[in-house]
Amino acid sequence: MIVSPSILSADFLNLQSEIEAFNQLENISFHLDIMDGHYVPNLTFGKTVIKNLSKVTHHALDAHLMVRNPEAYIEDLSDIGLNNFTFHWEATTHHDSLIAELKKRYPSVGISLNPGTPESSIPSYLLEKIDLILIMSVNPGFGGQKFIDYSFEKIKYFTKLKQDLGLNFDIQVDGGVTDKNAKELRAAGATNLVAGSYIFGADKKEYSSRVESLR
Repeated sequence: MIVSPSILSADFLNLQSEIEAFNQLENISFHLDIMDGHYVPNLTFGKTVIKNLSKVTHHALDAHLMVRNPEAYIEDLSDIGLNNFTFHWEATTHHDSLIAELKKRYPSVGISLNPGTPESSIPSYLLEKIDLILIMSVNPGFGGQKFIDYSFEKIKYFTKLKQDLGLNFDIQVDGGVTDKNAKELRAAGATNLVAGSYIFGADKKEYSSRVESLR
């Protein structure tokens, strides 16, 4: 199980020390919510912040682009050490060509689905080309929301498809993840849990124990 602390919930006045608090942990990736103020109402951080983060951690950087035109970010973010680039299914109409372009530049490519988007929207031939499915278990754009229970059915759907098609993509879950639902999420097939306020809402000395409680 990979645990992905969501930087959106970190203390941005002390971001380096926040990141370095996880240096001794394994199977961590940092989840970076990049928002454009159009696809979702919020604006967050961009290339400069991510580039500086890459200098103070050895953990993988996982970019989740909540943007209206993910194609415009392909080149701009390609030289700052991102491990994964996830775009929203709903944000583009040329999914196949976008995946092909991303594959040329990033080790891992993911697709995210909003809570209201049917899981059957993604055809199986595209699942064969990606490395990660991100199930949004809250509506995108804001941290601290309550977990949407029907997300379990989406997780189970993609878990069965993985088995039936013999595929190996990660199933990532983002939104309202805590120690109260982590066990059930894992049982449903989740392999990567994103947690923001659950981890960063604790005292810094408790970050490690919060991460381990999700495993």
